[in-house]
Amino acid sequence: MTILVTGAAGFIGFHLADALLARGERVIGIDDLNAYYDPALKQARLDTLARRHGDTFAFHRLDFADETALDTALAGVAFDRIAHLGAQAGVRYSLENPRAYVRSNLVGHVNLLELARHRGVRHLVYASSSSVYGANEKLPFSVEDRVDHPVSLYAATKKADELMSETYAHLYRIPQTGLRFFTVYGPWGRPDMAMWLFTSAILEGRPIQVFNHGRMQRDFTYIDDIVAGVVACLDNPPPDDGAGKAGGSRAPHRLYNIGNNHPEQLGTLIDLIEAACGRPAIREHREMQPGDVPATYADIAAIAGDLGFAPRTSLAEGVPRFVDWYRSFHER
Repeated sequence: MTILVTGAAGFIGFHLADALLARGERVIGIDDLNAYYDPALKQARLDTLARRHGDTFAFHRLDFADETALDTALAGVAFDRIAHLGAQAGVRYSLENPRAYVRSNLVGHVNLLELARHRGVRHLVYASSSSVYGANEKLPFSVEDRVDHPVSLYAATKKADELMSETYAHLYRIPQTGLRFFTVYGPWGRPDMAMWLFTSAILEGRPIQVFNHGRMQRDFTYIDDIVAGVVACLDNPPPDDGAGKAGGSRAPHRLYNIGNNHPEQLGTLIDLIEAACGRPAIREHREMQPGDVPATYADIAAIAGDLGFAPRTSLAEGVPRFVDWYRSFHER
């Protein structure tokens, strides 16, 4: 079988493509390799996939918000499922460049929905975000909670994606699963995330910025656990049976939290990175940033009950793995 993976040069997309290829699938990857963060890291991920898997991995460099480029590249190419992981990521950057989020996350999402509709795909799995919970104060966050108060444009676009997917599932009966990812980290991670920023600064002797004076909690989720959950979703499209699904839909559309189900204090993360790096951090305390939230915590009962998802990697295990990869990558 062949699976289309958008954002294939991104952090989660790379790991998902690698796992699918390793189990014998063919993967068509799409990414525009934009400069939101260093394109050389994205290219290194693609080079790794090509080296490991040869011609079972095909790649198209294009912007999926460009419907003509998307249709042209995929003309005559067969695939039965889509993992739509590509997006303009980042809460803070959405305050600086909102139009990038409208183009990639709204226009791009519609283009993938249209592609799924016209190709009659078996299942479209797409990336949402824990950011949709916004100003919610009830913990843990449940997919049954209302998410009407986003605190960043990034979060608003992800909520909009869920609504558009619900419409397409209702009108065209396209089986879909939306995944609200919770603070994903691990080898090949993103340079704009705390794990990378803190590790880089500590190893180089630079100060780190600790927002909200460290009074932050995150449900850090290791990349291998995330990939296991995404693969389980791809393999199990929601039935079109009129029954209620996770998230409330009666169309073939589910929403799942996918997290570690165990929030950690920001200080614990820093302590673990210090230990893995073998040197202390220089901590500079700051106020909360606009668009940020003090805590995230995933209720994973829905995906656990439906698909048996169970995260296995603690933060204490995952942080040293990331630091080891970071050192070896920069040595190369």
